[in-house]
Order: sequence, then structure tokens, then C-alpha cells
Amino acid sequence: MAGYVYILASKRNGTLYVGVTSDLGGRVWQHKQRSTPGFTAKYGALRLVWYREFFEIGEAIVFEKRLKTWHRAWKIALIEEMNPEWRELYSGQGW
Repeated sequence: MAGYVYILASKRNGTLYVGVTSDLGGRVWQHKQRSTPGFTAKYGALRLVWYREFFEIGEAIVFEKRLKTWHRAWKIALIEEMNPEWRELYSGQGW
């Protein structure tokens, strides 16, 4: 089963949230609906600004744990490498 590591942001250079899932579209939709109280709902980190797909969910979990230990500046550099404008990457369609 494939897996995804993703980063949500409140705004450009705002609060960041790192997560992992096997269903990127469904999980981002849940965050946007604020269906469960938690960090993303509290801090408004609801914009998908970065993600990476992995062949196996286990690989994604390992990378997510590593990414959570990174310095903030490294995470921002990772986002800007893929998405320099910090565009919303979730369209709600086709996920």
C-alpha cells in the first residue's frame, strides 16, 4: 500500500504540521473540515503545501518520523523546493 508524507501550513512561513497517511486526499479533507479537534484545527494549519508519495506506507512512516526532527528552516526549504509560491496543492478533485 502506498503512503504519503505531507506538510500543512497556516500561511506562508506560518505554523507547519507534518503528517503521514495512505489516503492523502481523504486525510487533507478531514483536516480542512476540522473533523477532529487537534493541532491543525487549533492553529489553522489547513493548506497542503508539500507532499511526497512512497511506494510503501512503512517507508512513509519512517520518513515522517525523520522529517519531524528536522529544523524548521530545513522544512521550509523542502516546501520551497517543490512549491516556491506556497500554493494550496489540494484541489479536492481527483484525490
